[in-house]
Amino acid sequence: MSSRKVLANAIRILSMDAVQKAKSGHPGAPLGMADIAEVLWNDFLKHNPNNPNWADRDRFVLSNGHGSMLIYSLLHLSGYDLPMSELKQFRQLHSKTPGHPEYGYTPGVETTTGPLGAGISNAVGMAIAEKTLAAQFNRSGHDIVDHYTYCFLGDGCLMEGISHEASSLAGTLGLGKLIAFWDDNGISIDGDVEGWFTDDTAKRFESYGWHVIADVDGHDAAAISAAVTQAKSITDKPTMICCKTVIGYGSPNKSGSHDCHGAPLGDAEIAAAREFLGWEHAPFEVPADVYQGWDAKEAGQAAESNWNDKFAAYQAAHPELAAEYERRVLKGDLPADFAAKAEAYIQECQEKGESLASRKASQNTIGAFGAMLPELLGGSADLAGSNLTLWSGSKGIQDDPAGNYIYYGVREFGMSGIMNGISLHGGFINYGATFLMFMEYARNAVRMSALMGIQNVFVYTHDSIGQGEDGPTHQPIEQIANLRMTPNMTVWRPCDATETAVAWKSAIERQSAPTSLIFSRQGLSAQVRNAEQVSDIAKGGYVLQDCVGKADVILIATGSEVQLALDSAAELTAQGNNVRVVSMPSTNEFDKQDAAYKESVLPSSVTKRVAIEAAHTDFWYKYVGFNGGVVGMQTFGESAPGGDLLKHFGFTVANVVETVNAL
Repeated sequence: MSSRKVLANAIRILSMDAVQKAKSGHPGAPLGMADIAEVLWNDFLKHNPNNPNWADRDRFVLSNGHGSMLIYSLLHLSGYDLPMSELKQFRQLHSKTPGHPEYGYTPGVETTTGPLGAGISNAVGMAIAEKTLAAQFNRSGHDIVDHYTYCFLGDGCLMEGISHEASSLAGTLGLGKLIAFWDDNGISIDGDVEGWFTDDTAKRFESYGWHVIADVDGHDAAAISAAVTQAKSITDKPTMICCKTVIGYGSPNKSGSHDCHGAPLGDAEIAAAREFLGWEHAPFEVPADVYQGWDAKEAGQAAESNWNDKFAAYQAAHPELAAEYERRVLKGDLPADFAAKAEAYIQECQEKGESLASRKASQNTIGAFGAMLPELLGGSADLAGSNLTLWSGSKGIQDDPAGNYIYYGVREFGMSGIMNGISLHGGFINYGATFLMFMEYARNAVRMSALMGIQNVFVYTHDSIGQGEDGPTHQPIEQIANLRMTPNMTVWRPCDATETAVAWKSAIERQSAPTSLIFSRQGLSAQVRNAEQVSDIAKGGYVLQDCVGKADVILIATGSEVQLALDSAAELTAQGNNVRVVSMPSTNEFDKQDAAYKESVLPSSVTKRVAIEAAHTDFWYKYVGFNGGVVGMQTFGESAPGGDLLKHFGFTVANVVETVNAL
C-alpha cells in the first residue's frame, strides 16, 4: 500500500473511531473524501498550524459540514492545537470537536458549516475578499495578498438553492482563486440521488462561467493532483473539480450505500474496515511515521516566514499602504479618528434637523462614514435605488476589482452567505441590503452570522405597512421581532437622521457580532433633542419628551411611530395626563443597560404604558407588561397608499389615545 493511502487511511480510521465512540455522526463523507483531502492538504494547501490566523493562509471550507471528522482529523494530524483527547470527545459538551464545524471552537476551522450550501457561499465571500484586498493592496513586485480558497461540497450542497446564487455570482466575478471539489458519490440520506437529483452539474457550472474538470477519480492521488494543478493554472475563472468517489470507502459492507452516511458503522464493520485498509492499530492510535507524514508545522512556519520577509520589503517600498494593511487586516482596528468624526457627524445631523426617510438618512450616513472607512464594502440585492446603499464614492468590483461595492443581483440568501465569508476573511466591514420582508429569504445566513459572532451590517428598508401599495407580500409584520430575538443580533429602527447615524456608528464599532438596521421608505420628522438625549440614543432607549411632574402614562415607540407617539402625547396631555415619550430605536441595546438606567427611563411605578410600532404586537409586552397596551399588527397588511394603511390599521392619535384610556 502506498504511503499516500496510509496517510489517507489515518483520516478514515480516526473518523470511524470517533463517530463510533460518540454513538452518532457521519462517517461516509470523511471516508469517501479522505484521498482528496490528503492530496490537497499535503501538496497544495498553504497554512501554518502554529498560527491558524496567518493572514495570507489559504482558506479551507468544508461545506458538507456533517462530515466534520474529516476536518478534525486533518487539523489533528497536520499539527494544529487539537489533541487526540478532543477527537475522543467528538460531539460532547464543550469539546473542540462539535457535531458540525463551528467557527471559534476549533483552531483552523474557518467557518461554521452544517446548513448545506452555507459553506460554498462563505467560500465565495472569502474569494471575493481575497481578490478585492489584493487589488487594493498589491503593487508591482509585492503580492502580499495571494492565497486560494478551497471548498469541499456534496450533493446536498448543490441541491440547496443558495449554491446556485453564490456560484452564479462567483462565475460572473471571475474568482480565479476559488477551487471547489464536488464529492460526487451519488448518495444522500434517503439513498441513491438519481431519484431526486439528476442535474448535469458540470454543464451547470460551465454555464455559470466556471472552469470545470469532470470525472476525476476521487481515490486516485495522481488524478486529484493533476486536477488541482490545472485549476490553479486558470486565473480568470473559479474551478469546479468533479470527483467521483465511493461514500464510506474502506467499509467493506456499507460503502456505496446511504447506510454509512449518517450513523456509526458499528464495531464489527469497523473491525472489517481495519482489515480491508490494512490498519493494525488500536482505536485512536496513530503511528509516529504517519504523524511525520502529515506534520505541516515546519513547512507552515517556513511559508509564513517567507511571507513576513515579503511584507518587510513591502513596508519599505510602500510604508503608507503597509500601515493601512496592518490596521485593517492584521489588527482589525478602526481609524484612530473614526469615533470623533462619527460623533461630529451625529451632532451635525441633529443640528440640521432634516426631515427625510430613514433610508435616505442611511445613505447620507454611508457617504459620510464611507469617506472615513476605506474598508467599507457595500452591496444590495438588486435594490440599490430603493435601499439607497450607493454613495458618491461607490465603485462596483465587477468593473474595478479594487472597488467597494458589490452588485449582488436578486440573491438575498446568497448575498448574506457571501457577506459571512467576507467578514470571516477579514479586511473589510461589509454591509448588504434588501427589503426587510426579504430577510426571510436570507434568514439562515443571517442567523449563521449571529451564531458565529461575526460583524455584518444587514440593511433592511421598507420596514412596515407604511411602504404601501406593494401590499402584504412586501410588508413585514413579524420580521423585526424575529431579528430582535436572535441571540447576538442587535437591531436598530431609528426615527430620524440623528438616530440613524448613531445606529450606523454602533454597527461599525460592533466588531464581534452582526447588526440589522431597519429603515423606512416614507419620510420621517426630525426630532428636537438636547445634548444628553443625543448621547443617550446609543443606549438604545431614552426619554425623548418628558412631562412636568411624575408621569402617569408612558408611550414607547420606534421608527416612524415616534412622531405618532409625540402627537398622541399632546392629545393625552390636553386631557390632563402627564405623559412621557420614550424612543427605543434598539431594544437590544436598551436591554444591556444597567438596572438604574432602565428604571430611569421606564420607572416601575408607572404601569400605564403603551408601545407603538407597525410590527407584531407580542414582542412589546416585555416592556409594557401584560396589563399594558400595544398599538401594532396582528394580521398581514393590505395594498394601498401607506398613509391609508396606517390609518386603516389604527396608527392614529385617536386609537393611541383610546388604547391609553382603556387601560
